[in-house]
Formats: sequence, C-alpha cells, structure tokens
Amino acid sequence: MSELFQHRARKRFGQNFLHDAGVIHKILRAIAAKEGQHLLEIGPGQGALTEGLVDSGAKLDVIELDLDLIPQLKWRFGLKPNFSLHQGDAMKFDFSSLVATPEDKLRVVGNLPYNISTPLIFHLLDHASLIQDMHFMLQKEVVERLAAEPGNGDWGRLSIMVQYFCRVDYLFTVGPGAFNPPPKVESAIVRLVPYAEPPHPAKDHRVLERIVREAFNQRRKTLRNTLRTLMSVEDIEAAGVDPTLRPEQLSVADFVSLANRYSETHPEAEQGPSA
Repeated sequence: MSELFQHRARKRFGQNFLHDAGVIHKILRAIAAKEGQHLLEIGPGQGALTEGLVDSGAKLDVIELDLDLIPQLKWRFGLKPNFSLHQGDAMKFDFSSLVATPEDKLRVVGNLPYNISTPLIFHLLDHASLIQDMHFMLQKEVVERLAAEPGNGDWGRLSIMVQYFCRVDYLFTVGPGAFNPPPKVESAIVRLVPYAEPPHPAKDHRVLERIVREAFNQRRKTLRNTLRTLMSVEDIEAAGVDPTLRPEQLSVADFVSLANRYSETHPEAEQGPSA
C-alpha cells in the first residue's frame, strides 16, 4: 500500500503523521470506542487512528481537507459499511448534518494542527449539544492551557472559556518521535467532555467572552484597571470579586459572576463578537 500512496506531509496543512504503534494503541484505549456509538474523526491523515476506530464497530465519519489523502483513505476503508468520508474543511463543516436524532451524540477525535486547534475547538463548542466528548492530540502547551487552574501562568482566556463549557482531562504526553516528520515540540492528548448544563451558568456566554477577553488583554494589571471601560469598582465588588486581583487569580465562577453582573447593569448592551 505504501508504494501505491506516497504522501509527503504538507507544512501548510500542519501535517505530522502519527506512526508509533504503542501511542496509537494508548489513544484508542483512552477513547474506548464501542459498537453503537457515533465517531467523528477530524483530519484522519494516513489513517493511523482510523483503522482502530473503524474496527471498534462504531459508526465513523471522517473529515479530511487534503485531497491527496482521499484516495488512500477510500482504498483502505471505503468498503467498510460503518465508514463515511467527507472531503472538506472542518472549520466550515455543518456537524449537525451528521446527527440524525437528538439522542445521536458525536464522539470527536482528532490530531489537530497547531494553527487551527484553538479556533476549531471553539467552533466545535458552538455545537456542544451534539457532542458526547472530544479526544484531541494537540501541542503540549495548548493542553496545559486547556487544563490550567487559577493562579497558574497558563491560566487564561482559552482555559476559562473551554472549562466553562467542558470538563478537561489532560491524559498523557506524546513525544516528537511518535510522528513523521517529528515536530519540534511535544504533544499531548486531552479529553473534553461538554457539560449538559454549565456548573456556573452565565446569563449570556457572549458577555462572559467579552469580560474574559477584556480582562486578559492586560493580564498583569488588576481588574479595576483592565475592566474599567466595562465595569466600575462598585460593580466588580457587587459581583463578589476583589477589584485588586489580577485576572489570572479568578476562577471560572468569578468570571461568570462578573459577566452576570454586567448583564444585569447593561441589559441592552451590544455584545462583542464571539470568542
């Protein structure tokens, strides 16, 4: 098969193909796909994970952007009755088209290129009601930010907004040698599980995004300074938050409290763009 389909990883697609059998098995074990489930693999590449996902018996949809990889994927998996291939850009894909009933939840899997990982995660979170869980291979520093806690230097906008919607589990680290070509950084596997209801619900999550964005635009300054164009010191205090704290010291619940106070005092305020 390798002679039939020679493919060089493309830098513009951020391609680093997973080839380490031990790592592949560890990822598949973490996903633990079962017959009757509905999987969505984003960027299957040369099919390193796809084979195990198909063999689980679960229904598997895959989205691949690189046209040159389509023939190889079709050749390997095209005759499998539980396999469906979609050529296209996951950032523009209508995930709801894959779900037949409200009970049909997607389990999303992907080895995501660094350059699209954050926007793609936010795009998927816009469809969180369709998703049971997500398992991603990402750059290690991104996973550290996703799984960070308040007071940690990695704690920021990405941590807060993803943890607002999801439980985040840092599963394990993957070294560069597991890929071809080997990247210059370490990678890690993360599991994101969307909440049926956020533990700390915001009146409007767009307001939460705006508050968090403003707060971290100048992360070394205190809230009284970084939020001064949006909230007075009195409003920050009314939300139960100390205005002398820096944004990295606040929990998700603290930011939700600030956002809800803003929503109460600005009921008709025009919201900024989504994160």
